[in-house]
Amino acid sequence: MEKPAPVDYDVHDLIRQRYSARGFSGAPVSDAALRSIFEAARWSASSYNDQPWRFVVARPDEPGEFERMLDCLISFNRSWAQRAGALILSLVVPNFSHNGKLNAHALHDVGLAVGQMTFQASALGLAVRQMAGFHAEKVRETYALPESVEPVSVIALGYPMTEAELPESLRSRELAPREARRPQEEFVFRGGWGRPW
Repeated sequence: MEKPAPVDYDVHDLIRQRYSARGFSGAPVSDAALRSIFEAARWSASSYNDQPWRFVVARPDEPGEFERMLDCLISFNRSWAQRAGALILSLVVPNFSHNGKLNAHALHDVGLAVGQMTFQASALGLAVRQMAGFHAEKVRETYALPESVEPVSVIALGYPMTEAELPESLRSRELAPREARRPQEEFVFRGGWGRPW
């Protein structure tokens, strides 16, 4: 299923075609595809090359692990994410490894790593949806996270459904036109705050 973004300026086709799907086919995601996606994260840029991202992956072919991660999601997200080919918990180590001081850019770096994962997944024909709708304390308890690590998001990854496969519960959301985005004039400034470039 395609939902290309109505861009104002030319961008790579992977960017135009990417959207946050909820309709996953349930088809398995191979080890090779997952390794490729995590390799994209591995080579992401980060402050002091600290690489503050960490990931926990669970797939349906590991039923106990997949259910544990599903149980950390809010009920709506659990209802559709159960058909994803993998769930990935993104985590951040907020302090620098070389000196223990707070890394003010750690979340930025995790976001950049996940962005690279997203585009690698798109290049492989996979869809990605990041979720803030999860129970952070349940994640912390389920995965025995040390205090020095914070959960960021849960990422659903998998092959998208075709339009014909979409259940009624997802049909209107998945087939709706892409949401409008702010024009560049509202977020690209020059010479001072609020002065459009």
